[in-house]
Amino acid sequence: MSLDVSSPAFGEGESMPSRFTCDGENVSPPLAWRGVPDGAAALAVIVDDPDAPAGTWVHWVLYGLDPGTSELPEGVPARDTVLGGARQGRNDFEDIGYGGPCPPGGQEHRYRFEVYALDAVPGLAPGATKADLLEAMEDHVLAEGRLTGTYRRR
Repeated sequence: MSLDVSSPAFGEGESMPSRFTCDGENVSPPLAWRGVPDGAAALAVIVDDPDAPAGTWVHWVLYGLDPGTSELPEGVPARDTVLGGARQGRNDFEDIGYGGPCPPGGQEHRYRFEVYALDAVPGLAPGATKADLLEAMEDHVLAEGRLTGTYRRR
């Protein structure tokens, strides 16, 4: 099954506003999704950059979201636990929560905002990595969707 993922801040394949990057306020953008199937026990979000020079760079890991959630507000705080009990993992900046795009100057990169509907709540403590979450999600994904934004530093 597929989730329809969107943001009022940018569309599919469009440039992300700088406020959501290291050149701006470095806050998470608002996200929304539709199509969470019955039987979902939790939602998870992974944001990464597949164009990073050293390989895919992880910008955000969020898991254990209530399955009735249909959106994330702008600026989710960089805390272990947010939004009524969801947990945030460690990004590749070695921080908890969202770390915005910050590609090398002049290079446009893609940023994948992936949302997953799961049939089980990941039993992970705050601070888990993307690899930890992917392992916990194995055989538990009911639906997923993606929104891809781009960013180029000036």
